[in-house]
Amino acid sequence: MPEKKNIIELTRITIQDYRKEKKFPLIVVLDNVRSLYNVGSIFRTADAFLLEKIILCGITGTPPHPEIKKTALGAEDSVEWEYMEDSFEAVKRLKNKGWKICVLEQVHDSLPLQDFSPSPETGYVLVAGNEVEGVDQKIVDLADFILEIPQLGVKHSLNVSVSVGIALWQMLKSKL
Repeated sequence: MPEKKNIIELTRITIQDYRKEKKFPLIVVLDNVRSLYNVGSIFRTADAFLLEKIILCGITGTPPHPEIKKTALGAEDSVEWEYMEDSFEAVKRLKNKGWKICVLEQVHDSLPLQDFSPSPETGYVLVAGNEVEGVDQKIVDLADFILEIPQLGVKHSLNVSVSVGIALWQMLKSKL
C-alpha cells in the first residue's frame, strides 16, 4: 500500500532558497479579481510552479491580508508580486518588453488550452479576470493568444483560481 510522504520527504526549501531558484518565465496578471481567497490560492499555485511573479491590478487585493494568507499559506511571502492600478497598462508594458500575452477567456475563435504549445525560449503572461466580468476587452484585444478551457457541463464557468491552475499546468507541464 502506498504511504503518504511526510513533511521531511517533501524536501521543502526555505523562502530565501526559493527566491534564489531560477523561475519559469511566466507572469500572472490578475485583472480585477475580487475574491481574496482566489488571490491567495493563485499565490500558492504560483509558488508550486516557480513562476516569475504575479501582478495584482485594479480591485485585486494585495498582501498582507488575512483572507489571502488563509489560502496562500505563506506563498504570499515567497512569490514576487507587485500592484498596478491599471490592468491594461500593466499588460501593455509587458507586451512592449517582449512578453507574449495569453488571456484566459471565453471568446469566439479562442484557442483551446490543450492546443496551445508554448515556445521554450519565450516569456509568457497569463491574464485572468474578474469572477463575473472576465478580462477587460481592451486586454483581450491586446492578446497574442486567447486561451479557453473546454467545458462540457451546464455552467461553462470555472473558479478563477482553478482556471489559472489548469492553464499553468498546461503551459508548464513539458518543463516540469
